[in-house]
Amino acid sequence: MATANQRGQHAHERGTGPGPEASDLHVLAVQLRRMNGEINRVVHGFAGAHTLHATDIQALAAILDAPEPMTPGRLRRHLGLTSGAVTACVDRLERAGHVRRVRESADRRVVHLHYVPEAREAARRYFRPLADAAVAARAHFDDGELAVVARFLAALNEELSQVASDDR
Repeated sequence: MATANQRGQHAHERGTGPGPEASDLHVLAVQLRRMNGEINRVVHGFAGAHTLHATDIQALAAILDAPEPMTPGRLRRHLGLTSGAVTACVDRLERAGHVRRVRESADRRVVHLHYVPEAREAARRYFRPLADAAVAARAHFDDGELAVVARFLAALNEELSQVASDDR
């Protein structure tokens, strides 16, 4: 008698399996990996052009997307790095002219990380093709469909953040 794992093995290749959900999940996973690969290709190009690491680009995105001024501590938690690794990352970003450290709080121990406007504009120019691709893809969907996609991506990001924070 075949095990469940053996019965499901390569089901996506046969187009069969425990149900349509397995096939749909495979198709979705392939498309998400492909999108991730295309975005990473552009990100790595930007990192190389600016003598940065891929993690530095993740840090820049976190600083850009933060709802409030980013601190090194919050950046450490967001990236899952040690404090030493975050310090090295911020040092690289500061040397490259992408961020600046600012003590703008009444508590002088608090450091905020700010994306330098000129560097932000350079990043916008470099990543403009990604924005253009998103606009072109968006044109294929109506507002209701896009709302479903946005809800799905938000839910997926929430689930992934839980996976990343689990002790393994």
